[in-house]
Amino acid sequence: MLPVLFMLATSAEAISQEPPPRPIRIDPTGQTLSFGAFYQGPAGGTVIITPSGSRSFTGNITLLGLGYPFSAALFEVHAHPGTVISILNGPDATLTGTPTGTMTMKVGNSNPGSPFVSTVHFNVAIPLFIGGTLLVGSPGSNPAGNYQGTFDITLVRE
Repeated sequence: MLPVLFMLATSAEAISQEPPPRPIRIDPTGQTLSFGAFYQGPAGGTVIITPSGSRSFTGNITLLGLGYPFSAALFEVHAHPGTVISILNGPDATLTGTPTGTMTMKVGNSNPGSPFVSTVHFNVAIPLFIGGTLLVGSPGSNPAGNYQGTFDITLVRE
């Protein structure tokens, strides 16, 4: 009877389910996507902010300083090591001007680029910088003022 018990003990198999995937978290910071001050000529153009925070233009635009900052948006992403994260840009955003007017903003590239892999512990924030392109029309359709709005991005855990 002893050999039979030994065979049963050594042939036991443990089966378990893989733990569920762990969620990711994205937190906004105080650094927003900002295009700074500029002047547009009659034909308009674009103002571009890269993920590194540099600013450029196309068309009939003159970039100005005047003490108005420009920057890429900064978010903090928390994910477990080995998590693959893709970034999906939302639709174009409409910025509303004060006193009047609207402009369209296209969400730009990111740093790190999409997709990226978390290599740090969940408690360590991964900085995610997002740039954008502002489509500027003529002074008649986009008069001088402050323009504000929101944009959407979606993080997909793969």
